[in-house]
Amino acid sequence: MPKDTFFNLPDEKRQRVIDAAIDEFAERSFHEARVTAIAEGAGIAMGSFYQYFEDKKDLFKYIIELIVKEKLAYINQDMMANMQNYGFFQLLREIYSRGLRFAKERPRLLAIGLSLTNNEALYHEVYGDHVQTSDDFFRKLLAKGIADGDLDPTIDPILVARLLTMLNYALADFVYEDGKLDLDDMEIIDKMLNLIENGIKNRAAALGGC
Repeated sequence: MPKDTFFNLPDEKRQRVIDAAIDEFAERSFHEARVTAIAEGAGIAMGSFYQYFEDKKDLFKYIIELIVKEKLAYINQDMMANMQNYGFFQLLREIYSRGLRFAKERPRLLAIGLSLTNNEALYHEVYGDHVQTSDDFFRKLLAKGIADGDLDPTIDPILVARLLTMLNYALADFVYEDGKLDLDDMEIIDKMLNLIENGIKNRAAALGGC
């Protein structure tokens, strides 16, 4: 996390640092990104950078945290406040649909995420920090699904929330593996949602055996 000196900056100066970092990380991979370019873009001295952050990774992880928060706010908007209007699987699909729209509307943020997928060690380190946030999010959805009768009440919400979190990361790898984002990727998401809802059991064969 940034040092207190960063959070004590005036809002305008702090935002300049954030914007300069987003510009640099969107243009270059983490390892190729230059602290000098970020400092120059933000209009700060190199020495000031290290008064605000431990190192480049510290800043990068902070930017990812801001992206995660912005994405969650975008997805939530009024949808979560009106979640009673959705069944569990409708709600889950709408969440993924909004996630894709967020990515298309914020290409610089998408570029940072895509560059991260090319660095497996850093990818797991960075997103590992947000596993609990994702788990909590899905547990809230699961509680609603159980209360509405959409889901089996005997499921373990803690386990299923973690599985959905891991599926979410795996799905991101799959959707973005070609290095671009297409709205057709919603087809991939629908296949995953069908798997979650219906499983992999051959029901026709099971019925035929009765």
